[in-house]
Amino acid sequence: MTTRHTALVTGASRGIGKAVAIALAGAGFDVAFTARTVHEGESIDAAGGVPLPGSLDSTEVAIVERGVQALPIAMDLMDDASIDAMVATVQEQWGTPDVLVNNAIYQGPARTARFLDSSQEELHKLLLGNVLAQWRIIRQFLPAMIERQSGTIIDITSAAGMQDPPVPTGEGGWSLGYGASKGAFHRTVGVLHAEHARDGIRCFNLEPGLVHTERMRAVHGDHFEKVAGAGTTPEVIGAVAVYLATDPDAEQWRGRALHAQPYARKVGLIEG
Repeated sequence: MTTRHTALVTGASRGIGKAVAIALAGAGFDVAFTARTVHEGESIDAAGGVPLPGSLDSTEVAIVERGVQALPIAMDLMDDASIDAMVATVQEQWGTPDVLVNNAIYQGPARTARFLDSSQEELHKLLLGNVLAQWRIIRQFLPAMIERQSGTIIDITSAAGMQDPPVPTGEGGWSLGYGASKGAFHRTVGVLHAEHARDGIRCFNLEPGLVHTERMRAVHGDHFEKVAGAGTTPEVIGAVAVYLATDPDAEQWRGRALHAQPYARKVGLIEG
């Protein structure tokens, strides 16, 4: 009897999360995935006010097309009860996943606002949606991973949590709230590696760099090519995630951050 491998990807209605979910499906994983947007046409970008493509429905179709099982689950990072219900659904349907990819983040106004323009409430929301929600998910799956002595956790990190911005937010930099929240999230992998590597837990930070997502294209419209600059597509990040999840060579990155685009260029995932 063939053992089925399972993965859970959060924030998978579009962008990096969707690409990672589809790539894992292509690698043979049954994939559970979450998002707030269930059906096409339901999502509007909070900053740009434009409709965003992508949904649980469309991701499900792409996963099933690859010959594996899909488990779409509506979830809101900002709602603890929603998180707990998602975890319960995954555990009841499939048990604890072999691979957990923490991709979803909070997209509130403090993500792009300068410090004095950010309310205390919005700063709290950034920490809740970018750190505490992810910790809540990890804490509920980690004990079972430890018990079976196996489990892979891939956290989609950000350069904003690793270094200072060269210029202010709005001019090409990032906000204090966003950078601080991603910085706290970035620390998760190293600490979990120190505490649980001997328990068979594989932890990775995956730093995607600039990625040309559907949100970027929708917000910038005809000007996208001018503002995009360097970068890559979500599919490249999906391929790197599969490498971390499946390739024995990825053991060298346990407890560390892998910068996706330099690695992808090195091994030929990016042409040119």
